[in-house]
Amino acid sequence: MTTHLRNEIEKLKKNLLSISILVEESLRDAVFAITKRDKILAAVVIEKDEDIDQMEVYVEEECLKILALYQPVAIDLRFIVAILKINNDLERIGDLAVNIAERGLFLAGQHKLDVLFDFPGMAEKAQAMLRNSLDSLVNMDTEQAREVCAADDEVDDMNRQMYVQVKDGIRSHPENIDSLIHILGVSRHLERIADLATNIAEDVIYMVEGEIVRHMTEDFSS
Repeated sequence: MTTHLRNEIEKLKKNLLSISILVEESLRDAVFAITKRDKILAAVVIEKDEDIDQMEVYVEEECLKILALYQPVAIDLRFIVAILKINNDLERIGDLAVNIAERGLFLAGQHKLDVLFDFPGMAEKAQAMLRNSLDSLVNMDTEQAREVCAADDEVDDMNRQMYVQVKDGIRSHPENIDSLIHILGVSRHLERIADLATNIAEDVIYMVEGEIVRHMTEDFSS
């Protein structure tokens, strides 16, 4: 590999880590805004989404420039391809954090429901999956990436449980239907974030080992 290509790849890593930090902060703040009914913080999350969008475009342009100028092969090519996909997944997670914040703005203006939902538990699992998938990227750790993939089923189960709880809540308290639907929406957003964190982990495995594990029935927990 030429020195120029190595320098470009190192710059690309730093830029991807920068957008990762912004996305993690956005998700954390969106969840906090929901749990604390904080309209101001929810508005901040929505406002900062433009920064994530701009950085996502910049990283994509840098990837395309490297492909055009250096025509990388083998692991370097896999790295660029994986970064392109991870970059897009991070931007989508940022959008979902905005969706959560927007629902938080609505819920903050409603009376608090007596029905208990395990938002902290579900949110923490989704956030941990995102954090661990990014750590696996930094450390090129496929074992940690596979642990992220294995954790996805648990978040899926929590989303299904949330659906049942919301359905029961609508039957018991039809006057709260709007708030309950927004709560279900937040649950779906968190479940989708977990899916995207899994995508990132799968791309780390591809990057390091050259193996495409999407759609495989492999038991990642074994």
